[in-house]
Amino acid sequence: MISVLSWAKGSPGGGPRDYREGMAPADVPVTRDWRGHIIVCGLDDVGLRTVEQLYHAGVRVVVVEDIADPRLVRVVRGWGVPVVVGSPRLQETLDEAGLPGAVAVICVLADDLHTLEAALLMREQRDDVRLVVQLRNPAVGRALSAMRVAVLDVAGLSAPSVVEACLRRGTHELDLDGQPFVAAQVTAEDSGTLRSRYGSLAPLAVTPHDGGEVVICPGRDHPIRAGDRVTVLGTPEELAEARVVGGDEAPADTGPGRLARAVELAGSVLRALDRRIAYALVALITLLNVSVLVLQLGYREPDGTRMTLLDALYFSVESIATVGYGDYNFRDQEAWLRVFAIGLMVVGACFAATFIALLTNMLVSIRIQEALGNRLLDRLTDHVVVIGIGSVGAQVVERLRAIGTGVVVIESDENNRYVAQVRDSGVPVIIADATLARTLDRVQLGSARAVAVLTSDDLVNLETGLAVKDRLGERWGSVPVVLRLFDRTLAATVEHTLSLGVTRSTAALAAPWFVGAALGLDVLATFYVGSQLMLVGRLTVAPGGGLDGLAMQDLSARTRVVAIRRATGGGTLEHPPRRDTRFAAGDQAFLIGPYEELLQVLRRDALSTAGLGPASPSAPASSSPETVVPGG
Repeated sequence: MISVLSWAKGSPGGGPRDYREGMAPADVPVTRDWRGHIIVCGLDDVGLRTVEQLYHAGVRVVVVEDIADPRLVRVVRGWGVPVVVGSPRLQETLDEAGLPGAVAVICVLADDLHTLEAALLMREQRDDVRLVVQLRNPAVGRALSAMRVAVLDVAGLSAPSVVEACLRRGTHELDLDGQPFVAAQVTAEDSGTLRSRYGSLAPLAVTPHDGGEVVICPGRDHPIRAGDRVTVLGTPEELAEARVVGGDEAPADTGPGRLARAVELAGSVLRALDRRIAYALVALITLLNVSVLVLQLGYREPDGTRMTLLDALYFSVESIATVGYGDYNFRDQEAWLRVFAIGLMVVGACFAATFIALLTNMLVSIRIQEALGNRLLDRLTDHVVVIGIGSVGAQVVERLRAIGTGVVVIESDENNRYVAQVRDSGVPVIIADATLARTLDRVQLGSARAVAVLTSDDLVNLETGLAVKDRLGERWGSVPVVLRLFDRTLAATVEHTLSLGVTRSTAALAAPWFVGAALGLDVLATFYVGSQLMLVGRLTVAPGGGLDGLAMQDLSARTRVVAIRRATGGGTLEHPPRRDTRFAAGDQAFLIGPYEELLQVLRRDALSTAGLGPASPSAPASSSPETVVPGG
């Protein structure tokens, strides 16, 4: 039997109880009969953040979860969002969640096979419902896309932000309907106003150098002081004209050429030579020299002529290699020279066989070390250390390699499904505990340019971050350390109290994409400005919606309209738009700002005409959520 369950805040031991317990009959949410709501299947990571954002956007939500975390269910229950406990792969569960009346379903289950099964069932039951799923397997994703299913990969959506934090890139490239834009973060050289320093560039944020609060989307007359970090947006031409250049970008690199690879291979072989090979090689060379000398002095042709140096060298190599072409022989030579020839062939063959065996063993050992990720780790420099090689870590490694940055990976599980994939790409993978000083020394942490800690466990990431901080010593602060943390409270403590690097939440980066796809909206990018997550979206103004006829200056002060494409203006992109410009039905507006602010703009316009039902009675009307969520 499927029932709507939640965890009450005051229930003994935090145990489950029926959602209806203690509620008046009129208050019981009969989700089976709901219309115009969104169903979210899965309540971990992305699922919780997606529910939160939909709730604060004023959309009615039903959560479906088979094995729910009591702590997360308690949070969702506090928002008044019902939780249907059951498998989304069963029709009765979906019926209980109100699938017949839902306008969209977001499926963010942890298992791709479960997601596939649930998506097929939902599409069979509702061919018209908007369906958004999380999948890691690209082949399965392409198959579902052919069934009009929006497929998103959390790793692919969040990896760019991790790479930018590792490389301390001062720029974030955006594509607004074919027009390139760049969000560049620069350090103000002089005091003044944003207008006097950056002209018509759109200011996105100002981070005071003294550690004050970040100002989001300030006006152009906002005062700045020397040393403040300013994020501005414009086209590449506008940035070049204003002489704005983002900081610390990794240079593009197409990889080493053939000659460089050959030199590197030769150097690798020479460095790998051990004493036994050297001894065998010295013995061979000595024997060859003795043979050449003896042959030149003692060997006589039938006509009495002596061997030349080249003839003696040729015959010596021929004898040592036991080739015996028959162009020289010792039949008519003196006895002592025939005895020498016997010794030359026997000893030479032994020395040659020994040398070849040792050389072969060395080459095989190099290949084995390369396969195990241990090859020439002592030569690593200016590289990025990636700790944890899940789906996000694999994407980060791939993007770093694509721009020519050296990478080394530390992974604790030798059976990790991504280890072979990363090794096959030529990246060394060390199977070891990243919290041990010996492991960090082994990957040359002292010469690394950045560290990314990307395991799926917050506490493991925190412990690893502390170990990295301790091992970096004096270099701490100059080397970017990026931690993947889900828990929002823990992330704030790590950044502000412990001063432990930069935190990134893959769930926070990916959730707006799921919300946008479910609402039929276009999310173009998500990126961080300091610790503030920024969202870039495209909104088509709905006829009769909340934005139709509204002046841009009446939008939230924390939202920036970057550009607008008029429905009646020939389709040209207007940038930058005037503040007194009014929206009209059919206009395409490109907006940027904190995700909670943009969701309110979307709620103001699109939700009023999208057929979505009203939010639950406790849903707020204010713009900025204040609820403390134990999820990132």
